[in-house]
Amino acid sequence: MRTLHTRRTARLFAPAIAALAALSLTACEDGTGTKDEGASATASSSVTAQPGKTDTTGRPAATTPKQSEGGEGNDEAGQDDANADASAPESRVLCNGSNTKVTAQPVPRPVNHMLLTVTNTGSKVCDLTYYPVLRFDEMQWAPSAAKETQPQAVTTLAPGESGYAGVLLAAADGSGDGGTTAEKLTVAFQGRTPNSDGGASATPPLPAEGVYYDSSLTVTYWQSDMDDALAW
Repeated sequence: MRTLHTRRTARLFAPAIAALAALSLTACEDGTGTKDEGASATASSSVTAQPGKTDTTGRPAATTPKQSEGGEGNDEAGQDDANADASAPESRVLCNGSNTKVTAQPVPRPVNHMLLTVTNTGSKVCDLTYYPVLRFDEMQWAPSAAKETQPQAVTTLAPGESGYAGVLLAAADGSGDGGTTAEKLTVAFQGRTPNSDGGASATPPLPAEGVYYDSSLTVTYWQSDMDDALAW
């Protein structure tokens, strides 16, 4: 009876012993107690954990490295910058003596007129706002602008382009007062609001004989066309 009982017991425990042996063998394969499956190795090489993020099991959530950082998005942002409208208001600067070349030249027609030419020598689009503020020699007053010459929009100059203003120096009929000859001219520029400072002034040379002006001295608003500047 003892022998029969012993055999039955051995048969009952044989499967358990085999299972334990299999677990021991598996543990020896990777030294961690679990078998290193090929699929798991492949997945772990292509994902990285996201700090501070977990999945539904409580483990750190994973994402593919580099790919999720959106390299294409950075390229699109760069293209947007490259395609930005250089003439948009937020991209433009003020025209003044630091980024333009200014000339002052008396013209034969209309009589007693002078033409101011401002050429954009900078690398950005610039705005000629309102009208030039002129000062001959040490004069203590500023000539007014002819309101009827105000354009519909601000005169804007791309690099290399020119803008213009006409100057009535003296009354053709001699009705002006305080006539005098000036040897120096300073051209000041206005800012975004009337009579505000627009930056550096310019001192274009005058003819050697000077320029005669009287109390009729008047300027036009800045124009994009030379004929418009001299039409008044």
